[in-house]
Amino acid sequence: MKSTLKEARKIAIVFHFNPDGDAVGSALALYHYFKDDGYEVSVISPNPFPDFLHWMEGAKEIIVAQEHLTAARKAIKEADILFVVDMNMPHRAGQDLEKTIIKAKGFKVLIDHHVQPDIECDIMYSTAKTSSAAELVYNFLYKYLAPKRKFTRPIAEALYVGIITDTGSVTYACDQPSTYDVLRKIIASGVNGEAIHRKVYDNYTISRMKLLGLALSQRMKVMPELGVSYMYLSKQDLLDNNFQIGDTEGFVNYGLSIQDIHYTAFFVERENRIRVSFRSMGPVDVNKFARKYYNGGGHHNAAGAFFNGTIEEACEHFEKAARELAKNNFSI
Repeated sequence: MKSTLKEARKIAIVFHFNPDGDAVGSALALYHYFKDDGYEVSVISPNPFPDFLHWMEGAKEIIVAQEHLTAARKAIKEADILFVVDMNMPHRAGQDLEKTIIKAKGFKVLIDHHVQPDIECDIMYSTAKTSSAAELVYNFLYKYLAPKRKFTRPIAEALYVGIITDTGSVTYACDQPSTYDVLRKIIASGVNGEAIHRKVYDNYTISRMKLLGLALSQRMKVMPELGVSYMYLSKQDLLDNNFQIGDTEGFVNYGLSIQDIHYTAFFVERENRIRVSFRSMGPVDVNKFARKYYNGGGHHNAAGAFFNGTIEEACEHFEKAARELAKNNFSI
Protein backbone atom coordinates (compact mmCIF):
# COMPACT_ATOMS: atom_id res chain seq x y z
CA MET A 1 0.00 0.00 0.00
CA LYS A 2 2.76 2.45 0.90
CA SER A 3 4.50 1.88 -2.43
CA THR A 4 1.17 2.37 -4.23
CA LEU A 5 0.69 5.68 -2.47
CA LYS A 6 4.09 6.87 -3.66
CA GLU A 7 3.04 6.39 -7.28
CA ALA A 8 -0.53 7.68 -6.93
CA ARG A 9 -1.77 11.18 -7.70
CA LYS A 10 -5.56 10.93 -7.60
CA ILE A 11 -7.58 9.36 -4.78
CA ALA A 12 -11.34 8.82 -4.69
CA ILE A 13 -13.46 7.82 -1.71
CA VAL A 14 -16.97 6.42 -2.04
CA PHE A 15 -19.51 5.21 0.50
CA HIS A 16 -23.03 3.79 0.63
CA PHE A 17 -26.38 5.16 -0.49
CA ASN A 18 -28.29 7.07 2.22
CA PRO A 19 -25.05 7.86 4.07
CA ASP A 20 -24.90 8.23 7.82
CA GLY A 21 -22.41 9.90 10.13
CA ASP A 22 -20.01 6.97 10.00
CA ALA A 23 -19.87 6.94 6.20
CA VAL A 24 -19.38 10.70 5.89
CA GLY A 25 -17.04 10.93 8.88
CA SER A 26 -14.83 8.07 7.67
CA ALA A 27 -14.62 9.52 4.17
CA LEU A 28 -13.80 13.03 5.35
CA ALA A 29 -11.08 11.72 7.65
CA LEU A 30 -9.44 10.01 4.68
CA TYR A 31 -10.05 13.11 2.53
CA HIS A 32 -8.22 15.47 4.88
CA TYR A 33 -5.40 13.00 5.59
CA PHE A 34 -4.48 12.53 1.93
CA LYS A 35 -5.27 16.10 0.87
CA ASP A 36 -2.79 17.29 3.50
CA ASP A 37 -0.21 15.07 1.78
CA GLY A 38 -0.78 16.78 -1.54
CA TYR A 39 -3.01 14.26 -3.32
CA GLU A 40 -5.96 15.23 -5.50
CA VAL A 41 -8.81 13.77 -3.44
CA SER A 42 -12.51 13.37 -4.29
CA VAL A 43 -15.29 12.16 -2.01
CA ILE A 44 -18.38 10.76 -3.69
CA SER A 45 -21.75 10.43 -2.00
CA PRO A 46 -24.38 8.46 -3.97
CA ASN A 47 -27.18 10.76 -2.83
CA PRO A 48 -27.57 13.81 -0.57
CA PHE A 49 -26.41 13.32 3.00
CA PRO A 50 -28.15 14.65 6.15
CA ASP A 51 -28.12 18.38 6.84
CA PHE A 52 -26.83 17.83 10.37
CA LEU A 53 -23.50 16.70 8.86
CA HIS A 54 -23.02 19.68 6.55
CA TRP A 55 -21.08 21.63 9.19
CA MET A 56 -18.14 19.22 8.92
CA GLU A 57 -15.04 20.64 7.27
CA GLY A 58 -14.78 19.35 3.72
CA ALA A 59 -18.49 18.47 3.47
CA LYS A 60 -19.02 21.17 0.83
CA GLU A 61 -16.47 19.47 -1.41
CA ILE A 62 -18.34 16.14 -1.50
CA ILE A 63 -19.62 15.22 -4.97
CA VAL A 64 -23.26 14.09 -4.75
CA ALA A 65 -23.77 11.59 -7.57
CA GLN A 66 -27.52 12.16 -7.88
CA GLU A 67 -26.78 15.81 -8.64
CA HIS A 68 -23.44 15.50 -10.48
CA LEU A 69 -23.31 11.95 -11.85
CA THR A 70 -20.79 12.63 -14.62
CA ALA A 71 -18.33 14.21 -12.18
CA ALA A 72 -18.83 11.39 -9.67
CA ARG A 73 -18.19 8.65 -12.20
CA LYS A 74 -15.21 10.54 -13.63
CA ALA A 75 -13.58 10.83 -10.19
CA ILE A 76 -13.97 7.08 -9.57
CA LYS A 77 -12.73 6.09 -13.04
CA GLU A 78 -9.66 8.33 -12.92
CA ALA A 79 -8.62 7.50 -9.36
CA ASP A 80 -5.25 5.83 -8.91
CA ILE A 81 -6.55 4.62 -5.54
CA LEU A 82 -10.23 4.05 -4.75
CA PHE A 83 -11.29 3.75 -1.12
CA VAL A 84 -14.62 1.93 -0.62
CA VAL A 85 -15.77 2.88 2.87
CA ASP A 86 -18.52 1.61 5.17
CA MET A 87 -20.13 -0.73 2.64
CA ASN A 88 -19.49 -4.38 1.89
CA MET A 89 -21.00 -4.68 -1.60
CA PRO A 90 -20.88 -2.37 -4.67
CA HIS A 91 -24.67 -2.31 -5.04
CA ARG A 92 -24.93 -0.48 -1.72
CA ALA A 93 -23.67 2.60 -3.55
CA GLY A 94 -26.80 2.48 -5.72
CA GLN A 95 -27.43 1.69 -9.37
CA ASP A 96 -25.77 4.87 -10.63
CA LEU A 97 -22.37 3.97 -9.18
CA GLU A 98 -22.36 0.17 -8.78
CA LYS A 99 -20.90 -0.69 -12.20
CA THR A 100 -18.48 2.24 -12.08
CA ILE A 101 -17.03 0.95 -8.82
CA ILE A 102 -16.76 -2.62 -10.11
CA LYS A 103 -15.06 -1.56 -13.36
CA ALA A 104 -12.72 1.01 -11.78
CA LYS A 105 -9.10 0.26 -12.71
CA GLY A 106 -7.46 1.95 -9.76
CA PHE A 107 -6.00 0.21 -6.71
CA LYS A 108 -9.01 -0.55 -4.51
CA VAL A 109 -9.05 -0.49 -0.72
CA LEU A 110 -12.04 -1.65 1.31
CA ILE A 111 -12.43 -0.26 4.84
CA ASP A 112 -15.60 -1.70 6.32
CA HIS A 113 -17.09 -3.30 9.42
CA HIS A 114 -20.02 -5.22 7.94
CA VAL A 115 -20.08 -9.01 7.77
CA GLN A 116 -19.43 -11.06 4.65
CA PRO A 117 -17.95 -8.45 2.29
CA ASP A 118 -18.56 -9.25 -1.37
CA ILE A 119 -16.41 -6.91 -3.42
CA GLU A 120 -13.11 -7.35 -5.23
CA CYS A 121 -10.46 -5.09 -3.72
CA ASP A 122 -6.68 -5.14 -3.59
CA ILE A 123 -6.77 -4.57 0.16
CA MET A 124 -9.66 -5.88 2.25
CA TYR A 125 -9.49 -4.17 5.65
CA SER A 126 -12.73 -5.58 7.00
CA THR A 127 -13.92 -6.84 10.37
CA ALA A 128 -17.31 -6.90 12.07
CA LYS A 129 -15.73 -6.70 15.52
CA THR A 130 -15.17 -2.95 15.40
CA SER A 131 -17.52 -0.17 16.44
CA SER A 132 -17.50 1.66 13.14
CA ALA A 133 -15.79 2.22 9.85
CA ALA A 134 -14.34 5.38 11.42
CA GLU A 135 -12.47 3.34 14.02
CA LEU A 136 -11.06 1.18 11.22
CA VAL A 137 -10.02 4.31 9.33
CA TYR A 138 -8.20 5.46 12.45
CA ASN A 139 -6.38 2.11 12.65
CA PHE A 140 -5.52 2.21 8.96
CA LEU A 141 -4.12 5.74 9.09
CA TYR A 142 -2.53 5.90 12.51
CA LYS A 143 -1.51 2.33 13.24
CA TYR A 144 -0.56 1.16 9.76
CA LEU A 145 0.39 4.13 7.56
CA ALA A 146 1.85 6.63 10.03
CA PRO A 147 1.85 5.62 13.73
CA LYS A 148 3.69 8.79 14.81
CA ARG A 149 1.56 11.24 12.86
CA LYS A 150 -0.64 13.60 14.89
CA PHE A 151 -4.31 14.35 14.36
CA THR A 152 -5.42 17.50 12.67
CA ARG A 153 -8.67 18.98 13.95
CA PRO A 154 -10.74 18.15 10.81
CA ILE A 155 -9.58 14.52 10.88
CA ALA A 156 -10.20 14.13 14.60
CA GLU A 157 -13.68 15.65 14.34
CA ALA A 158 -14.58 13.44 11.37
CA LEU A 159 -13.48 10.29 13.19
CA TYR A 160 -15.35 11.34 16.32
CA VAL A 161 -18.59 11.89 14.36
CA GLY A 162 -18.20 8.47 12.72
CA ILE A 163 -17.76 6.63 16.01
CA ILE A 164 -20.46 8.36 18.05
CA THR A 165 -23.11 8.13 15.33
CA ASP A 166 -22.52 4.44 14.65
CA THR A 167 -22.63 3.57 18.35
CA GLY A 168 -25.60 5.73 19.35
CA SER A 169 -23.33 8.02 21.39
CA VAL A 170 -21.48 4.98 22.70
CA THR A 171 -24.53 2.99 23.80
CA TYR A 172 -24.19 -0.04 21.50
CA ALA A 173 -21.51 -1.79 19.40
CA CYS A 174 -18.95 -0.38 21.82
CA ASP A 175 -17.82 -3.25 24.04
CA GLN A 176 -14.21 -3.22 22.85
CA PRO A 177 -11.66 -1.23 24.91
CA SER A 178 -10.06 -0.13 21.63
CA THR A 179 -13.06 2.08 20.85
CA TYR A 180 -12.63 4.06 24.06
CA ASP A 181 -8.90 4.29 23.49
CA VAL A 182 -9.47 5.90 20.10
CA LEU A 183 -12.04 8.29 21.58
CA ARG A 184 -9.61 9.16 24.37
CA LYS A 185 -6.92 10.06 21.84
CA ILE A 186 -9.37 12.13 19.81
CA ILE A 187 -10.51 14.14 22.84
CA ALA A 188 -6.93 14.50 24.03
CA SER A 189 -6.09 16.10 20.68
CA GLY A 190 -8.38 19.01 21.59
CA VAL A 191 -11.70 18.02 20.05
CA ASN A 192 -14.77 19.44 21.80
CA GLY A 193 -16.97 16.36 22.05
CA GLU A 194 -19.84 18.23 23.68
CA ALA A 195 -19.98 20.81 20.89
CA ILE A 196 -19.92 18.11 18.20
CA HIS A 197 -22.68 16.21 19.97
CA ARG A 198 -24.87 19.32 19.88
CA LYS A 199 -24.20 19.86 16.18
CA VAL A 200 -25.15 16.28 15.37
CA TYR A 201 -27.98 15.55 17.80
CA ASP A 202 -29.40 18.99 18.69
CA ASN A 203 -29.64 20.23 15.14
CA TYR A 204 -32.82 18.55 13.94
CA THR A 205 -35.37 19.92 11.51
CA ILE A 206 -38.99 20.63 12.39
CA SER A 207 -39.98 18.01 9.84
CA ARG A 208 -37.94 15.37 11.68
CA MET A 209 -39.67 16.07 14.97
CA LYS A 210 -43.11 15.91 13.35
CA LEU A 211 -42.28 12.65 11.59
CA LEU A 212 -40.96 11.13 14.80
CA GLY A 213 -44.14 12.08 16.63
CA LEU A 214 -46.24 10.57 13.86
CA ALA A 215 -44.22 7.36 13.76
CA LEU A 216 -44.40 6.84 17.52
CA SER A 217 -48.04 7.80 18.01
CA GLN A 218 -49.75 6.42 14.89
CA ARG A 219 -47.35 4.23 12.91
CA MET A 220 -46.05 1.86 15.56
CA LYS A 221 -47.18 -1.71 16.19
CA VAL A 222 -46.02 -3.77 19.14
CA MET A 223 -46.34 -7.56 19.26
CA PRO A 224 -45.27 -8.37 22.83
CA GLU A 225 -46.06 -12.07 22.42
CA LEU A 226 -43.32 -12.19 19.75
CA GLY A 227 -40.94 -9.77 21.45
CA VAL A 228 -41.01 -7.51 18.42
CA SER A 229 -42.15 -4.05 17.35
CA TYR A 230 -42.08 -2.06 14.15
CA MET A 231 -42.84 1.40 12.79
CA TYR A 232 -43.43 2.69 9.30
CA LEU A 233 -43.80 5.93 7.37
CA SER A 234 -45.48 6.07 3.98
CA LYS A 235 -44.45 8.26 1.07
CA GLN A 236 -47.49 10.43 1.78
CA ASP A 237 -46.41 10.80 5.43
CA LEU A 238 -43.07 12.14 4.23
CA LEU A 239 -44.69 14.56 1.77
CA ASP A 240 -47.20 15.82 4.32
CA ASN A 241 -44.41 16.67 6.76
CA ASN A 242 -41.87 18.19 4.34
CA PHE A 243 -39.35 15.35 4.68
CA GLN A 244 -35.67 16.19 4.27
CA ILE A 245 -32.75 13.81 3.81
CA GLY A 246 -31.65 12.46 7.19
CA ASP A 247 -34.94 13.20 8.99
CA THR A 248 -35.61 9.54 9.84
CA GLU A 249 -32.04 8.69 10.88
CA GLY A 250 -32.12 6.71 14.15
CA PHE A 251 -35.92 6.25 14.27
CA VAL A 252 -35.52 2.47 14.27
CA ASN A 253 -33.81 2.55 17.67
CA TYR A 254 -36.94 3.76 19.44
CA GLY A 255 -38.59 0.37 18.95
CA LEU A 256 -35.99 -1.26 21.18
CA SER A 257 -36.79 1.07 24.07
CA ILE A 258 -40.00 -0.81 24.80
CA GLN A 259 -40.03 -3.30 27.64
CA ASP A 260 -39.55 -6.95 26.61
CA ILE A 261 -38.89 -6.08 22.95
CA HIS A 262 -35.91 -7.98 21.53
CA TYR A 263 -35.85 -6.73 17.96
CA THR A 264 -37.54 -4.10 15.86
CA ALA A 265 -37.93 -2.81 12.31
CA PHE A 266 -38.58 0.51 10.64
CA PHE A 267 -40.04 0.89 7.13
CA VAL A 268 -39.78 4.05 5.04
CA GLU A 269 -41.52 4.23 1.68
CA ARG A 270 -39.41 6.10 -0.87
CA GLU A 271 -40.09 6.34 -4.60
CA ASN A 272 -40.44 2.79 -5.96
CA ARG A 273 -39.22 0.74 -2.99
CA ILE A 274 -39.19 0.61 0.77
CA ARG A 275 -36.10 1.00 2.92
CA VAL A 276 -36.08 -1.36 5.92
CA SER A 277 -33.90 -1.00 9.02
CA PHE A 278 -33.55 -3.64 11.72
CA ARG A 279 -32.19 -3.45 15.26
CA SER A 280 -31.94 -6.05 18.00
CA MET A 281 -30.40 -6.71 21.37
CA GLY A 282 -29.40 -10.04 22.76
CA PRO A 283 -29.42 -13.22 20.70
CA VAL A 284 -31.65 -12.19 17.77
CA ASP A 285 -29.35 -11.91 14.74
CA VAL A 286 -30.98 -9.33 12.47
CA ASN A 287 -28.19 -9.73 9.93
CA LYS A 288 -29.32 -13.31 9.32
CA PHE A 289 -32.96 -12.19 9.51
CA ALA A 290 -32.38 -9.52 6.86
CA ARG A 291 -30.50 -11.95 4.62
CA LYS A 292 -33.11 -14.69 4.88
CA TYR A 293 -36.27 -12.65 4.45
CA TYR A 294 -35.13 -9.52 2.57
CA ASN A 295 -31.87 -10.25 0.74
CA GLY A 296 -30.31 -7.63 2.99
CA GLY A 297 -27.66 -7.75 5.68
CA GLY A 298 -25.47 -5.88 8.10
CA HIS A 299 -24.44 -6.68 11.67
CA HIS A 300 -25.71 -9.04 14.35
CA ASN A 301 -27.69 -6.26 16.03
CA ALA A 302 -28.13 -3.80 13.16
CA ALA A 303 -29.03 -4.52 9.55
CA GLY A 304 -30.88 -3.13 6.56
CA ALA A 305 -32.58 -4.09 3.33
CA PHE A 306 -34.99 -2.98 0.63
CA PHE A 307 -38.50 -4.31 -0.02
CA ASN A 308 -40.27 -4.06 -3.34
CA GLY A 309 -43.99 -3.61 -2.81
CA THR A 310 -46.47 -1.45 -0.92
CA ILE A 311 -45.99 -0.35 2.67
CA GLU A 312 -48.91 -2.61 3.65
CA GLU A 313 -47.23 -5.60 1.98
CA ALA A 314 -43.96 -4.76 3.71
CA CYS A 315 -45.61 -4.80 7.14
CA GLU A 316 -47.48 -8.03 6.39
CA HIS A 317 -44.27 -9.68 5.20
CA PHE A 318 -42.48 -8.64 8.38
CA GLU A 319 -45.23 -9.91 10.69
CA LYS A 320 -45.22 -13.27 8.89
CA ALA A 321 -41.44 -13.53 9.20
CA ALA A 322 -41.60 -12.55 12.88
CA ARG A 323 -44.12 -15.30 13.62
CA GLU A 324 -41.97 -17.84 11.80
CA LEU A 325 -38.92 -16.74 13.77
CA ALA A 326 -40.81 -17.10 17.06
CA LYS A 327 -41.89 -20.63 16.15
CA ASN A 328 -38.23 -21.48 15.60
CA ASN A 329 -37.29 -20.11 19.03
CA PHE A 330 -35.62 -17.10 17.40
CA SER A 331 -33.11 -19.32 15.62
CA ILE A 332 -32.34 -18.52 11.99
